Amino acid sequence: MDGDTTTEPDWGPFGRPLFDDASARALARVGVVDIGSNSVRLVVFNGAARSPAYFYNEKIMCALGAGMAETGRLNPEGRERALAALKRFRLLARGMELPPLTVVATAAMRDAEDGPEFRKQLESETGLKIHVIDGEEEARLSAQGVLLGWPGSYGLVCDIGGSSMELAEIHGGRVGKRMTSALGPLKFKDLEGGKKAREKYIRQTMAPLAQHMGAQRDRLFLVGGSWRAIARIDMERRGYPLHVLHEYRMDADAVRETVAFIEAADLDSLRHACGLSSSRMALVPYASEVLSQLIETFQPKDIAISSYGIREGLLFEQMPQELRDRDPLIEACRFAEKKDARMPGFGRTLYHFVLPLFPDAQPAQMRLMRAACLLHDVSWRAHPDYRAEVCFDYATRANLGGLKHHERIWLGLALLHRYRNKRHGTRFEELYDLLPPEAQTEAEVLGKAMRFGAMLWSVDAGQKNARLDWHPAQRRLRLNLSEELAPLYGEVTQARFKSLASALGSDNFDLQIEG
Repeated sequence: MDGDTTTEPDWGPFGRPLFDDASARALARVGVVDIGSNSVRLVVFNGAARSPAYFYNEKIMCALGAGMAETGRLNPEGRERALAALKRFRLLARGMELPPLTVVATAAMRDAEDGPEFRKQLESETGLKIHVIDGEEEARLSAQGVLLGWPGSYGLVCDIGGSSMELAEIHGGRVGKRMTSALGPLKFKDLEGGKKAREKYIRQTMAPLAQHMGAQRDRLFLVGGSWRAIARIDMERRGYPLHVLHEYRMDADAVRETVAFIEAADLDSLRHACGLSSSRMALVPYASEVLSQLIETFQPKDIAISSYGIREGLLFEQMPQELRDRDPLIEACRFAEKKDARMPGFGRTLYHFVLPLFPDAQPAQMRLMRAACLLHDVSWRAHPDYRAEVCFDYATRANLGGLKHHERIWLGLALLHRYRNKRHGTRFEELYDLLPPEAQTEAEVLGKAMRFGAMLWSVDAGQKNARLDWHPAQRRLRLNLSEELAPLYGEVTQARFKSLASALGSDNFDLQIEG
């Protein structure tokens, strides 16, 4: 199929249910196009249904909403660029053999006088069906995108585009109150009276949002390109070493300092330093004024950047509750193991094998341990000299949902030690300090335990014929092997066992053969 519309029953934006089978784990390629006020983007999802990977991602800055505040109409040049983008995306969809593209349009298309006419033109010239959604629906879908990455999360989702800003409350995995506003930078950046006039406009527009949404003192989730650009600038200001925007955290003080930093900076030099486009950077000063008032109004406990928004929300919309309730990190790791590991399924055995080394592990740490064991062998095709670095890169920079930054480093270190005894002397050392020393040691222990456990591939978890015993008080480590598997304890296995004991701070380790 080539992305054209079909005669299938109308199931909503997707035109068909994606997840009829609640147990589905694999997601066939599906494409979503978001026609925003500032950009038009195609994203093609693939992989684990609960935590999809980005098979293809292309954004074209069209600025459809530029000048609308004065004319009430879409930017003529933006119309041409958006039409060209959709024609290109339709052909790309055909080449990828995608099912019909899902195309949604937001503030610019719904507010412009010529929006309905342009929609008809797009549909006529591309054969695609365009779904123009209202502001509250946009808020709901953006919030559901956040829930894709943070199941069961709570707080306030704020999605800023070029021509609008949406708010939605989430609690316990559900979307609650929601509201849209005209706080997109394209709507007010050219107000007469300069900064004072803009600040007055923002305050007046924010007031009914606060009245409707009520007190929101939990986490603030920021969705949208302008927010991500501000977060990237915050990283630059702080010298923060991990340039992954999803789950990046700020607080109110950091926002204030970064807004002042932006006001004092040479914007052209700053955008080059941060890798931002000129069209995105042009909106950042105005978005930062909105963010300042947003923080002052709602006073959130903390602030998290979400790379997931309306496009991911469309996928979440199609998921049955059973699939929504799954852990996105574990589902992604299971998918990776099945696709890339030499012995899919061994990760579960390995997890149970290493678990006795962590008798006091809490659920959050056990979750990371499970993820590490599932991923322990997915990079085996890399050159042996680089496997450790490939593993660390994968964990810290890959599109894995449900991971805080310090958890990425912990997982990365564990996988690095799966293939390398020492973590010093790598190009990643500036990232290690995002973890306290005791957490670095825990990750090392897990990594060396996985490195050792991988020598026991023939172990069947059901038979329990290989077992680790660890007694922290006595610092005593023992490997229990059945007589049948005793030959597995060769020279390399012994060396790795010794390395594991050393990581545990033990020189009291031995092998017990069980008849």
